[in-house]
Amino acid sequence: MGSSAGTKHEGFSAEERAAMRDHAKELKAAARRGSRADKAAQAEQDVLAKIAAMAPSDRAMAERVHAVVRAAAPVLEPKLWYGMPAYALDGKVVCFFQSAEKFKARYATLGFSDQASLDDGPMWPTGFALTGVTSEVEEKIAALVERAVS
Repeated sequence: MGSSAGTKHEGFSAEERAAMRDHAKELKAAARRGSRADKAAQAEQDVLAKIAAMAPSDRAMAERVHAVVRAAAPVLEPKLWYGMPAYALDGKVVCFFQSAEKFKARYATLGFSDQASLDDGPMWPTGFALTGVTSEVEEKIAALVERAVS
C-alpha cells in the first residue's frame, strides 16, 4: 500500500482509548471476584455507580433504560462493558447504553450487539439515538429488549 501525501492516521480517539482502558479494568475486576452470585451483585453495583457518575441528562436516561431493561428481561445481567452500562445473557452483551457525554456525542445511544435477536430481513437497526426517555420510548425499549432475548 502506498501512502498519500498529506494523509495522517490519527489512530484511536482519546475517548476510544479511555473506553479500552475501562474494559481492561472491568476484565481484571471480574476475574478477582468470588462466586457467581458475588460477581453478579458487584456487577450490578458497578453499573449503578457508573450511571450515578453520569452527567444529569445522561444519568436520567440511563436510570430509566436500566429500569426498563431489568423489568423487560430479568434474564439479562447488568455489567460494565467498555465503561458503559450493558446487559448480558450468558456473559455475552446483548444491549448497552452509551452516554452522549462519554463520546462527546449529540445524543445518547441504546445499542444492541449481534447477540440480540433483532434480525429483520437483510438489514435492521442495532443502535437508537436517545435524547429523552418518555413513557412511549420506554415501551419501545421494552419491546426491543424482549425481542432481543427471544
